[in-house]
Amino acid sequence: MESLFNPADREALSVRLAALEADTPHRWGKMNPAQMLQHCSRGLEAATGDRPMKQLFIGKILGPLVRRLALGKRPMGRNSPTDPSFVVLDVRDFNAERIRLATIIDRFVQRGPESAGKATHAFFGRMSGDEWGRLMYKHLDHHLRQFGV
Repeated sequence: MESLFNPADREALSVRLAALEADTPHRWGKMNPAQMLQHCSRGLEAATGDRPMKQLFIGKILGPLVRRLALGKRPMGRNSPTDPSFVVLDVRDFNAERIRLATIIDRFVQRGPESAGKATHAFFGRMSGDEWGRLMYKHLDHHLRQFGV
């Protein structure tokens, strides 16, 4: 299973991220590339603990049922629900956001699975570091596919 903690998987995402352009059109959704990069950074900040989250009540009920699907082999579906704090509506600088995302990815990886396992996901609650690595890979893959890279 792909993970940000796997160097080959991370490198493949890095190549795709480098192929993204500021004017790349989206295949679905409403975000432009710069907004998507900021959105992904916010998700990774939750995984690093830099953006502390509390598990939502609905997540306590449905999270255990959905977790296996979310962490499975199938890619995330189009227009999947997102935490409102991860929605980006303002204008962002593409190059700055790409650098910021790469920096946060590096920080997540350097801290390692043990540190990631201390973070709380807004929907799934506590997850292992390995689960965080898989979920963050899938999240980035989802949004890079959104822009065809």
